[in-house]
Amino acid sequence: MTQASLARRAARRGGRRGPPEPGGRYGLLLLVLISTYLLSAFSLSMLAADLEIALFVAVLLLALRTARVRRLWARLAGAVALTGSAAAIVAAQTAGEAGEGAAATWKGLMLLLTAVLIVRRVLAQPTVTMQSIYGALSAYLIIGLMFAAFYAAIWHLGGGPFFASRQPASTQTFQYFSFTTLTTLGYGDFTAISNSGRAIAVMEALAGQVFLATLVARLVAAFRVPAEPARPVSRRRWPPSTVRHAPETTRRKKPARNTSRTPPRARELPARRPRL
Repeated sequence: MTQASLARRAARRGGRRGPPEPGGRYGLLLLVLISTYLLSAFSLSMLAADLEIALFVAVLLLALRTARVRRLWARLAGAVALTGSAAAIVAAQTAGEAGEGAAATWKGLMLLLTAVLIVRRVLAQPTVTMQSIYGALSAYLIIGLMFAAFYAAIWHLGGGPFFASRQPASTQTFQYFSFTTLTTLGYGDFTAISNSGRAIAVMEALAGQVFLATLVARLVAAFRVPAEPARPVSRRRWPPSTVRHAPETTRRKKPARNTSRTPPRARELPARRPRL
């Protein structure tokens, strides 16, 4: 693909001119996702749930920053994310079970948009770098957190127990169930009892297998460590004063040329004997 075609492709996508930009920086996004999961896994307070929504907004804003979308659409999506998150926090604190279900649904939708943006950006790159692998891992974690939010929304809005044998349902158990389903471990200690929960669990298991078998495997197989540029070899020229010449005695002397025009001495013939 030539430079001109790359420039036209970039102009069609983001309304920009010039060669395509390098891949997004997904290392910070991966760290934020890991911190979000640890925060929700080891905390039980309501403040942690509100802080989780704020962290999900930060994750979406980071994905919008690295995604090649138009500036107008990025600003509009950021404004909608901030407004909807503020409304979700208020609803979770004032509207009871319905408000918590609406907040969980909003978190799932934000994470779905974030995963789509990251996967689209990673697949658009012509070369696979370490940042592409970071982006794929971030999308994988986002998918697990997204399904956990949808499980929580089903539990809050359904009115009945979500797990069989009346196992306790919380943010921690939903995330645990989501990631064990995503990786198809299937421990069996938590099982969905409703048909809607089982249907979403099957969709999550299929999504996890397809994601690992197609996107992550393709990126890892195509990843190459960038080679370091070869350094030019400097040819040092010695100055004339430091060049050592061979001594005069060891030089080979050429034979002197015969410049005289005299013919060479004729070969002497033996004298003839007189006849008797």
